[in-house]
Amino acid sequence: MMSNHSSATEFCLLGFSGSHQLHYVLFAVFFLFYSVTIISNMVIIVIVSVDKRLQSPMYFFLGHLSALEIMITSLIVPAMLWGLLLPGMQTISLAACVAQLFLYLALGTTEFALVGAMAVDRYVAVCNPLRYNTIMDSQTCILVVIGSWMFGFLSEIWPVYATFQFTFCKSNVLDHFFCERGQLLKLSCDDTLFTEFILFLMAVFIIIGSLAPTIVSYTYIISTILKIPTASGRRKAFSTCASHFTFVVIGYGSCLFLYVKPKQTQAAEYNKIVSLLISMLTPLLNPFIFTLRNDKVQEALRDGVNRSCQLPKD
Repeated sequence: MMSNHSSATEFCLLGFSGSHQLHYVLFAVFFLFYSVTIISNMVIIVIVSVDKRLQSPMYFFLGHLSALEIMITSLIVPAMLWGLLLPGMQTISLAACVAQLFLYLALGTTEFALVGAMAVDRYVAVCNPLRYNTIMDSQTCILVVIGSWMFGFLSEIWPVYATFQFTFCKSNVLDHFFCERGQLLKLSCDDTLFTEFILFLMAVFIIIGSLAPTIVSYTYIISTILKIPTASGRRKAFSTCASHFTFVVIGYGSCLFLYVKPKQTQAAEYNKIVSLLISMLTPLLNPFIFTLRNDKVQEALRDGVNRSCQLPKD
């Protein structure tokens, strides 16, 4: 515990409650999820990079999305796993806490921007197929990715700076498994209400702002698909968007529950559950969402496996 009128120079992460046996079970489950997440997203990156059939804007964005998923989950999960194995609380320095929170928010915001760009890409593919290659050329795709990264990192500088301007004198114990902003604000002796409101407005701008092009794009996409005369044509058109739409529902849904609320200091257990969805479940599902209904990716995976099996025979 910190004495009054002093600010924490390090924090203790409380992690998960429960017995050691429960911690070992959670470790096994989370380690399995983390391993599958890293391997499957790496597979996506490799096949998108080497397979010529996947050299299109959709898969270019998908490769970057998988890279973001690996970074987001690796920023949180390894330390969380280590905490499950060790008795007691983990400590994290103030500088490391600042860096972790900033990277977590910046990478998440970058992902939102990229998902919005992917929705626009699907709109062009379905609604303007003849102009698709002209509009979504390689230069445009590179600029979109660079813009997404810049937007993600620049937009989170002030929110993180504002968070750590407060004096954390109530305690230095964070009831979480990483430096989560809501739990940090709970430790402040200052009046955080106005800053929380500004952070709420910024979360609305970032999440709803990146969701807007997705909503507009899918409005036009659905309208265009419904005009296709044949059922097979409608299914084919929708299949190009189904994976992205599923990812949007899961990713945006969990973040709306966690960040788009006027009061950032929600109950710790609530924040832990939603944070797990963002940092573990969404990155885990991403490769499966984009491969289970995608014939091109499945073909590329099968060919890659076949080539790998033939290597020892050569």
